[in-house]
Amino acid sequence: MLQAPAKRNTRLSTRNIVNPQYARRITKAAFDYAIVLPALILLAPLMLLIALVIKLETPGPVIHRRRVLGMGGREFNMYTFRTVYINGNERLINNRKQWVALLNHERNAHDPRITRTGLFLRRFGLDVLPKMINILRRQMSLVGPQAIARRDLLRIGQQRAQAITSILPGLTGLWQIQARNTTLKDRLNLDLRYIKAWSLRLDLQILVGTFIAVREEQIL
Repeated sequence: MLQAPAKRNTRLSTRNIVNPQYARRITKAAFDYAIVLPALILLAPLMLLIALVIKLETPGPVIHRRRVLGMGGREFNMYTFRTVYINGNERLINNRKQWVALLNHERNAHDPRITRTGLFLRRFGLDVLPKMINILRRQMSLVGPQAIARRDLLRIGQQRAQAITSILPGLTGLWQIQARNTTLKDRLNLDLRYIKAWSLRLDLQILVGTFIAVREEQIL
């Protein structure tokens, strides 16, 4: 007696479906490592020199650690070179004229909390070089949303916070080249736009735009 042929299972196994989020993470990781690993090798002598100058100029740690939220809301220490005096707030209080000038956003105002080396590092964007360690540890990416702290959650709201922390925060991003010195809301909107429109081409455009923005600040 002939049996009817068994119906083929037309359902595709989830193992055979490429998860877009997983593919994106792998692609971004490969892109990050391809740039950061050679950059760390080339910049290692410069980073050692910067660390030495910071240590010789003022007492305190060379690296500043800031607690921020990463992907999935997990906290980690984000590294930058220390650019301020360890008694920065006292220096600000003792220099009230500069404090008032800063509050009024006067062009020639100088923040007395920032060291001379710190001014140089910030001007040329060198203070962020230690973040490459965060990138290698897959706590950050070259391009992504701006890192936020836990205290920012109430200002952002749960829905936006979940969207922002759905991917790794970036060393740079749209917020770096299009919304500098603007409101938190504007920067968040750009971050959300980046998450929706992500592509490797966009990452490359942002990296080039960041380089141009830093050069323009040096000229001003």
